[in-house]
Amino acid sequence: MSDQAVLHVKGRVLVGPEDVRDELWVVGGRVSYDRPAGARDVRTVAGWALPGLVDAHCHVGLGPHGPVDAATAEKQALTDREAGTLLIRDAGSPSDTRWVDDREDLPKIIRAGRHIARTRRYIRNFAHEIEPGDLVAHVAQEARRGDGWVKLVGDWIDRDLGDLAPSWPRDSVEAAIAEAHRLGARVTAHCFAENSLQDLVEAGIDCVEHATGLTDDLIPLFASRGVAIVPTLVNIATFPQLAAGGDAKFPRWSAHMRRLHERRYDTVRGAYDAGIPVYVGTDAGGSLAHGLVADEVAELVTAGIPPLDALAATSWAARVWLGRPGLEEGAPADLVVYESDPRADVRVLASPRRVVLNGQVVE
Repeated sequence: MSDQAVLHVKGRVLVGPEDVRDELWVVGGRVSYDRPAGARDVRTVAGWALPGLVDAHCHVGLGPHGPVDAATAEKQALTDREAGTLLIRDAGSPSDTRWVDDREDLPKIIRAGRHIARTRRYIRNFAHEIEPGDLVAHVAQEARRGDGWVKLVGDWIDRDLGDLAPSWPRDSVEAAIAEAHRLGARVTAHCFAENSLQDLVEAGIDCVEHATGLTDDLIPLFASRGVAIVPTLVNIATFPQLAAGGDAKFPRWSAHMRRLHERRYDTVRGAYDAGIPVYVGTDAGGSLAHGLVADEVAELVTAGIPPLDALAATSWAARVWLGRPGLEEGAPADLVVYESDPRADVRVLASPRRVVLNGQVVE
């Protein structure tokens, strides 16, 4: 070890909300809080260090029209890395991104397989589009393909109704979630509207994406079941534009989308106040740019979540929720260093001074 190059991170290391160290060492790509004996080749990085940021709703390998080639997926992952996002929960992708696991220079990905949607009730080329009778089999298939998560499309516009409507009957959802749990996978669902939520939560779902339809009467149910939400507020910001595009053909849907947008901050703050776990996700991929994790943290603060808890939602707490280590002794050295204290101003996250992935400083 005495001849091994090491990285010395000094200043303030935010290991957790109440665990702040003055320094850490990186030896062999791993975190250590003991200076290696006889270390000679030492590179020092100074500043405020956080565990590598988490984007818990991100689509590497997905573009506006469906799957993308490996070169485009690589650019997406690199954009996220430059923003300090070093752990991604890929909440649905039609592309096979397993090759990323062999790249030490790309963020780590936790996959949820491909979206599972009702026939003609989602964006073309994004999802498996099936009928309720096939839901259990497809959930089992994606549970085996993923990394412990499955992604359902819980609601989407019903063109006959002209508004958002649930995608699945209650009994189908119950059977599908039970099968995922039997196989050791958790289940999340895309949900914009109000009327899909109760059935999903009572059926045992683990997480809801967007959750714009979360109302005061549903919040206690979410809280009592421990169902997490990933609000993706940077995506919800696009609702007025989407609504404008639907005014002529689907005015009821457009009005509904505007109402969901108008109350978005109150929805998130109400969930947080009730103790519902809230995590950072950007919905990057599809039509939304990658690298927006700092913007999403700032949006949570705008919604009324205290800065320290907004940071937790993209660092310590998010990593625990996803079952991945932070900056514990012996953990992979994935961290981001900033010029100043992100607890004082989360906007600091938009300007990483250094990104360290698998113990290597990203140049």
